[in-house]
Amino acid sequence: MIQYPEGATPLAEEELQGLIPGHIVTRGELDAWEALNIDRAHRWLNRMKLRDVLSEPFVRLLHKKMFDETWTWAGQYRTSEKNLGVKVWQIQDEVPKLCGDARYWIEQRTFPPDEIAVRFHHKLVWVHPFPNGNGRHARLMADLLAKRLLGRPAFSWGGGSLEKAGEIRKTYLNALHEADHREFGALLSFARS
Repeated sequence: MIQYPEGATPLAEEELQGLIPGHIVTRGELDAWEALNIDRAHRWLNRMKLRDVLSEPFVRLLHKKMFDETWTWAGQYRTSEKNLGVKVWQIQDEVPKLCGDARYWIEQRTFPPDEIAVRFHHKLVWVHPFPNGNGRHARLMADLLAKRLLGRPAFSWGGGSLEKAGEIRKTYLNALHEADHREFGALLSFARS
């Protein structure tokens, strides 16, 4: 049975059935396997000349590349309701809307560059489009925005592991909760810490 750290969204039974490697039985094994899959996605990104990272197809493609050797449903929107995120039927509208909002923020210089990327990250986590990996996916999307569209370095996101319970994860979750109330200072600080 997979145990989830505080703030993680448990998977529904049908989502767990989508696990590709049959040898995984513990959370630690799953974390290690997903980390290898995500490393491959990073290498893929480094080889790619991406034109439009702010598009709904790219949001899905990146998730697929991050988890395609772990989950059969990688890159597919969730079909089960969770304890957070928008309703399943809203995901298809919210992701393109967020991409459009971010394009507008960039074009109009609505916010400073780091804040644009952090706001995008927060909203993508809030939408929670996928069954698993939403935080990791949203952080990588924010890093891509920062580096490729805003001319900024990637974020450090607290400088440690956010997948395991601990102070770094707790600080991150608290900063996300503050951002839920339109207070982005803590999340901005955390992203660059």
